[in-house]
Amino acid sequence: MENTGTMRRFFPILEWLPRYQKSDFKGDLQAGLTVTVMLIPQSMAYALLAGVPPIYGLYASVVPLVVYAFLGTSKQLAVGPAAMISLLTATGIGQLATIGSPDFVMYAVMLAFLVGILQILMGIFRVGFLVNFISHPVIKGFTFAASLIIAVSQFKYILGLDIPRGHFILTTLRDLYQHLPQTSLPTVVIGVGSILLLVAMKKWKPGFPAALLVVALSTVVVAVLRLDKAGVSIVGNIPAGLPAPHLPALSSAVVRELIPTAVTIAFVGFMESISVAKAMAARHHYTIDANQEMIAIGAANVAGSLFQAYPVAGGFGRTAVNDQAGARTPLASVVTATGILITLLFFTPFFYYLPRAVLAAIIIVAVWGLMDWKELKFLWAVKPSDAGLLLITFLATLLVGIEQGILIGIGASILAFIFQSTRPHYAILGQLPGTRFFRNVERFPQARTFPGIVILRIDASFYFANANFLRERLEKLLYRPQPLRAVILDCGSVNSLDSTALETLSDIVREFAENKVELLFANVKGPVRDVMRKSGLLAVIGPQRIFLSVADAVDCVLDHTAFTTCQREHPYLDLEEQPRNKKHK
Repeated sequence: MENTGTMRRFFPILEWLPRYQKSDFKGDLQAGLTVTVMLIPQSMAYALLAGVPPIYGLYASVVPLVVYAFLGTSKQLAVGPAAMISLLTATGIGQLATIGSPDFVMYAVMLAFLVGILQILMGIFRVGFLVNFISHPVIKGFTFAASLIIAVSQFKYILGLDIPRGHFILTTLRDLYQHLPQTSLPTVVIGVGSILLLVAMKKWKPGFPAALLVVALSTVVVAVLRLDKAGVSIVGNIPAGLPAPHLPALSSAVVRELIPTAVTIAFVGFMESISVAKAMAARHHYTIDANQEMIAIGAANVAGSLFQAYPVAGGFGRTAVNDQAGARTPLASVVTATGILITLLFFTPFFYYLPRAVLAAIIIVAVWGLMDWKELKFLWAVKPSDAGLLLITFLATLLVGIEQGILIGIGASILAFIFQSTRPHYAILGQLPGTRFFRNVERFPQARTFPGIVILRIDASFYFANANFLRERLEKLLYRPQPLRAVILDCGSVNSLDSTALETLSDIVREFAENKVELLFANVKGPVRDVMRKSGLLAVIGPQRIFLSVADAVDCVLDHTAFTTCQREHPYLDLEEQPRNKKHK
């Protein structure tokens, strides 16, 4: 039984397939075919964005989907080429080889293998928690900037210009401006017309496969009018069939060059996948295993690289379409993969006259929706510091580089957290009339304060970075001109103490004792009391100065002068005969 449970954990298909019902098949078939129709033009467009021939987008839409269906825990996640991953692929490899060259393609396949291995290892060793260091504003700022970079990078196809792919958006805009006189009018008509049609169809019939319609119409127009002879760039010959499986040619020198890009894609790809997978799971009331998802996405990348695929991830748009079309299980992805395989085997000649401008239009429309201006406005109104992080990441990604931008954003996010934790929020508390509750007097002006007693709540754990801040706040109270009898620390928000905090508290307790001012502690959690006891700080404070609640501490100060009497009437530590383990508070 244990082996069976282990197998089901690593191969979730063994969990859902035996319980598969006929009623699910209709939804899975409809969703799979719908995503197929969407994915054919989209995968070719994203391959163009990644710097590889369009056929490689179709290669990346077969085997990875089947592998994920066996190993993934999400019922609706649609895996395949993604805009952000494609951009990172082109950026990371563009410094090693010429875009579209055989070496570039080989490196892209090698990159998929490396990304997959990293993701599998991260899943096995359960280090998916590291993605928590990529905050929401950083992801939004990176997405916003990357979307803008992607859109601008496609303008050359819309205008029919032959300019090199730039690593910086300003360079690309400069090159576009300098080559404007060479613009191809037929290409502009096709490109702009495709964008307008895609946008119109999206508003008129959101569920309609507008991209495939645009592909079909533009291909027929170019073929009939032979616009390829008038300067319209077309896809050209697309080989039929799926390549024979073989391992990517791994070179140690190239692997070292690709590792930074592989790490970035491993994290960004997982973040994109897990966020949409969690959204689907919440909507349909089931759970997913984040580490198993990491393994599933990684295995999809490794298996895909054996069949000439470049890195893949779960996509927001495709998953939403998959869900709306009725997907009930991962079998929908198998249906999609089958549809793409049939296309590869029999229908690739139909794409010969497909204009590259149409693929660029598909990309532009897809990423335009990722540029969420409302999010920036919302963050600015709710939390300006988060809006600042978004803007820092946005500008860094836009002006410094894709990979550097997200690293700068993560660094800024961590620095902001450290800075905020060194100066935690604190409040002076007062008692609400007619209750034993104590609240911030600035928020509740009616809260009652007591002469000679200050009740201070600091909303953070005490550690080396904010220990000095705590000392300053308490010393400021101690040496104020008004008479002071006692300071009560509400420790309800304190979850831990480190050695620096222990030493600082010991000094503060002694300083208060020297000035004959009582320093009392209320709402102290179990783990914090354990640390106090083991370190000897509890003996320095005096057990009689630890209280169950702020109200008890206030009562003691008001009613007694001898705290030994309070101890008998408020026997806090008598409730615990021994320290608890880590699971108890």
